[in-house]
Amino acid sequence: MKLITKKEKFHADVLKLIYEKGFKATTIRDIAKNGNFEVANVYNYIDSKEAFLEGCIFNIFNEFNGYIDDILESSFSPKEKLKYVVSKHVQFTMKEPYQVALFVYDWRNLNEPKLSEFKQLRKAYILKVETIISQGMKEGQFRTMDSEIATFLVFSSLRWIFNIIIHKKGEKKINVIELEKQINDFIFGGIESKGINNGIEL
Repeated sequence: MKLITKKEKFHADVLKLIYEKGFKATTIRDIAKNGNFEVANVYNYIDSKEAFLEGCIFNIFNEFNGYIDDILESSFSPKEKLKYVVSKHVQFTMKEPYQVALFVYDWRNLNEPKLSEFKQLRKAYILKVETIISQGMKEGQFRTMDSEIATFLVFSSLRWIFNIIIHKKGEKKINVIELEKQINDFIFGGIESKGINNGIEL
């Protein structure tokens, strides 16, 4: 079992605190009290609350951007590519639910120029996923519909998984493979083409 460093524990505790109180409402004094140490000691771990937010959000983007181009350039079908995208989201969220919660709720609190940089990165990532979905429609794997709406629905299905994971902590252990299958069944049940019957798409 991997040992958790003091810095890793500090980050995990701060993420949980921010999730419970909200980013804006959480102060450096709150963080110090939560860690049971003096305010000055907080700065041994982070430069500021805003720097902590920036680090978490761009860490997630680095994680996702590290694989999306490989998926796009692979020889897999659009359906398989989209399944890999879903898998990555589910598995990362399973591992870091509080970090994903911060990402979903608080990206608007980034300071410029990082806020603009984030928006550009997010737009580029979404367009790459939309490319997969559009190709799937052209090949008849996905039903014909507005690709932007389809992409929005896919991300909407993935965005709130962290709530499921956080709220079930302490209950029956979540099986990541089962969770991933349930999410895939839901997403592909909505966009997957059912085939052709007498010339009519089902």
